[in-house]
Amino acid sequence: MAEGKPEPFDRLVVVGLGLIGSSIARAARRYGLAREIVAVDGDAAVRARVQDLGIADHVTGDAAEGAAGGDLVVLCVPVGAIGPVALAMLPHLKPGAIVSDVGSVKASIVAAIRPHLPEGVALVPGHPVAGTEYSGPDAGFSTLFSGRWCILTPPEGTEEAAIERVRALWEGMGAIVETMSPEHHDLVLAITSHVPHLIAYNIVGTAADLETVTQSEVIKFSAGGFRDFTRIASSDPTMWRDIFLNNRDAVLEMLGRFNEDLAALAKAVRWGDGEALHAMFTRTRAIRRSIVALGQETAAPDFGRPRTAEDGTGPAAKP
Repeated sequence: MAEGKPEPFDRLVVVGLGLIGSSIARAARRYGLAREIVAVDGDAAVRARVQDLGIADHVTGDAAEGAAGGDLVVLCVPVGAIGPVALAMLPHLKPGAIVSDVGSVKASIVAAIRPHLPEGVALVPGHPVAGTEYSGPDAGFSTLFSGRWCILTPPEGTEEAAIERVRALWEGMGAIVETMSPEHHDLVLAITSHVPHLIAYNIVGTAADLETVTQSEVIKFSAGGFRDFTRIASSDPTMWRDIFLNNRDAVLEMLGRFNEDLAALAKAVRWGDGEALHAMFTRTRAIRRSIVALGQETAAPDFGRPRTAEDGTGPAAKP
């Protein structure tokens, strides 16, 4: 192998070929991170599409067949399904194999899988903090993880060699890798991802309830903030149902803090406390700029939305 390039896995098994799973398959092939890519999916239509796209060397709906001979199995199914799917595959894994995942919740996954690990099989959970509002095998692309964080949460006592192998895969796909405990991960993601999604779903739901009252003006005039909430709220409902059910303690703790801060903000609005409002908005603006500075967002106007020739402000958008 060339210096600095990780040794490829002989057999990479990707379970669940949605946005994340199909992106892993594409990236692993593009960057030479696996000699053979096996796609496992329970949906016959998805399997057929993966075959058509040619993003895997072997496609199956059988968990045992998919697991056999796998060096690394990455579970890319909804959080609520990760435990049952893993348990169906674990008895068929060879010694030295590694099990990972891409779920947005980590402590419940470790609790579901670790007690059932066969001798010589390692568990290195992962969470790529990347994605779009689209799903399915056609939604994936090989550069999805480029410049994005991937958090690994290996249980205490996990062999360092297994952790480094999984780290090398994500770094080979362009991700920036950080390691933390499963419990700490769940607390951090509760405030950075889970609660914002819950708020977005709630605001869009409230707007839907008001739709008849305002004679369709909510959707008609949805530029700006509401439009951006709808992008978040269009994410996969099964995935987010499972996330909230499996990370309820951390989500409820963060919601409690949010409600306290929201009450303080409402008080400032009610009493005309402009100084408090200005201080809050200045602080949050600085956080936004920090996110852009870290390369996790764009500073382009309109949040990087493309302009078209019809706008008279730029080149025509590609179809």
